[in-house]
Amino acid sequence: MATRVGMVSLGCPKNQVDAEHMLYDLKKQGFEIIADAGLADVVVVNTCGFIESAKQEAIETILEFCTLKKEGRIKAVIATGCLAERYKDEVLKEIPELDAVLGIGSNEKLGDVIRDILTDVKSICDFDEKYKLSLNGGRIITTQPFYAYLKIAEGCDNCCTYCAIPSIRGRFRSRKIEDIIDEAKWLAEHGVTEIVVIAQDTTRYGEDLYGKPMLAKLLRELCRIDGLKWIRTLYAYPERIDDELIETIRDEKKLVKYLDIPLQHCNAQVLKRMNRHGDRETLLKLIEKIRSTIPDVVIRTTLIAGFPGETKEQFEELTDFVKEVKFERLGCFAYSVEEGTPAAKLDGQLDEEEKQHRADIIMQEQMFISDKLNEAMLGKDIEVVVEGFDRYAECYFGRSAMDAPEIDGKIFFTSEKRPALGEYITVHIDETLDYDLIGTRVDY
Repeated sequence: MATRVGMVSLGCPKNQVDAEHMLYDLKKQGFEIIADAGLADVVVVNTCGFIESAKQEAIETILEFCTLKKEGRIKAVIATGCLAERYKDEVLKEIPELDAVLGIGSNEKLGDVIRDILTDVKSICDFDEKYKLSLNGGRIITTQPFYAYLKIAEGCDNCCTYCAIPSIRGRFRSRKIEDIIDEAKWLAEHGVTEIVVIAQDTTRYGEDLYGKPMLAKLLRELCRIDGLKWIRTLYAYPERIDDELIETIRDEKKLVKYLDIPLQHCNAQVLKRMNRHGDRETLLKLIEKIRSTIPDVVIRTTLIAGFPGETKEQFEELTDFVKEVKFERLGCFAYSVEEGTPAAKLDGQLDEEEKQHRADIIMQEQMFISDKLNEAMLGKDIEVVVEGFDRYAECYFGRSAMDAPEIDGKIFFTSEKRPALGEYITVHIDETLDYDLIGTRVDY
């Protein structure tokens, strides 16, 4: 009987893609992959170690499965991913119940490690060079079957002062265009109609391999693939968004008119302390250029409130900036002190209550903006991809091209005819609810 392996992957989509590669390798080696990790023989927790809340979630998840092991319900627990890589010298020491800890460079050894554990080899630590992490290979899709993430690069060279990713994941390294296109074709052949292009910085794609940014060219190549309907790009850095990229998004029909630009702040002094570029004026010019070039574009951003040294005046500037721009999608987070990062040593650290208060103010302003934007959608017909049925609300739900999976809002709708998962339908919008829309299917 094959050993049953369950995996819980935490954190960002980039980590999730790594998990999908590991699952494929395990299945290829004869292991049985099961969805309910609690019923497995061996559980792999693919951890996130980006911010404090993510680290806490990872630890709690590991301890939960270690409890099941103690009760005899599972045989072994393994930690992989960013937390394992970041705290390689501490994880097994702090959680001795773990059977193994693998760094991201050792992902391909997972099958061998599981076999060793089940033959009574315990407390395995394996940390190959992170640059050995394969960026190609087969995957078992763990998202809904009609969409998938497409990771085009690994690592990061931006070295923002608040971020530990460069030390965890290493230098930025792009995949070859032909490898990405082959994977996208494989996804389309297996029923994926929407791909979400991801990297730590998608706009840097190609600089290391080809000597210049190649994201626009890559996107145009992806648009030639039969079967794909929606292609969206996340994590585009503002200083690298050029005219070619903007015009490509405008001109290519398969590219959804949606651009995720993590700005983090607008004040020049705060951005400089973050080791970021730009200021309010340059960001406003960029946003105006995008909106004037791409009709009905949806811009999503993320912001950090309470960064070390952020004065009340600088925070007020950020608040005014949000009010002025009226982002279609926005998330704001209280600054999280991350050990080992330059920002953790900066003067002017704010207390947790003040940081969260500032983040809450930004999100309250965004709620007002979202209410107005949603009200403008009333009476319109929108194309929606069907994601499922909500038994509590007793209606179906899905997303429009304006909404990225897992992070943006939903469209809830009624339908006389039962729609298929992944089907693209038309919904007439009748009501709004916070960040979501409510409507009725009209394309029977």
